[in-house]
Amino acid sequence: MDSDYQIDNIDRQIMQILLENARTPYTEIAQKLIVSPGTIHVRMRKLEKMGIVIGTELVIDPAKLGYDLTAFIGIYLEKSVNYKEVIPELEKIEEIMEAYYTTGGYSIFAKIVCSNTNHLRTVLNEKIQAVAGIQRTETMISLEQSIRRKMPLSALEIGR
Repeated sequence: MDSDYQIDNIDRQIMQILLENARTPYTEIAQKLIVSPGTIHVRMRKLEKMGIVIGTELVIDPAKLGYDLTAFIGIYLEKSVNYKEVIPELEKIEEIMEAYYTTGGYSIFAKIVCSNTNHLRTVLNEKIQAVAGIQRTETMISLEQSIRRKMPLSALEIGR
C-alpha cells in the first residue's frame, strides 16, 4: 500500500454514497460516478488498507429489543496503571457498548444499555463495580439521544 496515497474527490464521493446507504452495490456507485465497478472495488480496498474505512456495520436499535435504558458510567480506577487489567474485564460485560480511556475526572467513560433500572443496578453492582482495580463509578442516565451522526466528510478537507 502506498503510504503517500492521497484521497481524492472520487474517494470522497464513494464514501458519501456509502455513508448514506452502506448497502449500495459497487456497480450502482460506479454508474453514479461514471467509473468502472472495478475502480470502486480497488479504491475501497485502498481506503480499508489505509484504515480510513473500517468494515461495515449493522446498527441495531437496542430499545426495540427491550434495552430502552441507556446510561453513561464514569469509572474511577484505584490507580491509572490498572487500566490494562480493567479493560479486558469490562469487555466481558455485554451491556457495555463503548468505553473510552479519558482525561479529566474519570479514568474510563462507558456507555451501557440495560432493560430497566433493576438491570442497571445489577450491571453496576455485580459486574462493573466487581472488577478489581475499579474504585468507584458515577452513573448518568440518558433521557434521549439528541444527536447521532456519522463522520462528516468535511473532516477529510483538514488533511488536504
